[in-house]
Amino acid sequence: MPEEATFDQIDAETKRDLHSLPKSLAELVGKHIVAAGLLVDEDPERAYKHAVYARRKASRLATVREASGIAAYTVGKWQEALSDLRAARRMSGRDNFLAIMADCERGLGRPERALEITNDPSGKELDADDRIELRIVAAGARRDMGDVKAALAELQVPELKERRARPYVARLFYAYADVLEELERTEDAREYFARASAVDREGVTDADERLAALEGVELVDIDVEDGIVWTDVEEEADDAAESTEQPRERRGRD
Repeated sequence: MPEEATFDQIDAETKRDLHSLPKSLAELVGKHIVAAGLLVDEDPERAYKHAVYARRKASRLATVREASGIAAYTVGKWQEALSDLRAARRMSGRDNFLAIMADCERGLGRPERALEITNDPSGKELDADDRIELRIVAAGARRDMGDVKAALAELQVPELKERRARPYVARLFYAYADVLEELERTEDAREYFARASAVDREGVTDADERLAALEGVELVDIDVEDGIVWTDVEEEADDAAESTEQPRERRGRD
């Protein structure tokens, strides 16, 4: 158990769920849920073990099944994740993990079922970030089925005009650019990779690198004050040749 995983870090909804358990068990399960959340990015396998332990002790709680489902998803256990998230949805009545459920269906090789989930009427009532995630998964399912034009249509939502720096906006621009590039609409893809780069303050995409590849340049550094530093690939090759011919002069300029 990580030392920083304490019961007081649990969100209010999970605490309400845990109140139905004896106090000592509630604290134990709560700590394992917190540990799963803390470790999910840096050590998904370990996070999954914590979540499984919590589920074993309190499988009738919606928040526990949700945590377990998400942890299973991060390690590619699609069927297990789907089962847990379905149970969590049934218990809680919440729909905010529909995108993950749909992506699990994709992982299981069932894009048609994924589309059924992404087109669930309850998805229209979700917050903007969850609705965008549904559309991104729907586009992925269309691509799994070989219909790239339909994938593009799935992403043509009003939020494509969004300018604010939000993670879901960056992901939408990136997904749209990726499909455009597959359709060989290079100029449009360049525009949307640039938009993704501009709003991606949290580094949720590699839009900078994808844009660099389309521009024929290489991303070599990110400076805190000057921002992104680029170098032209062809110029770099010329500089390398010059360095071979005039080593002393080159070192002096550097």
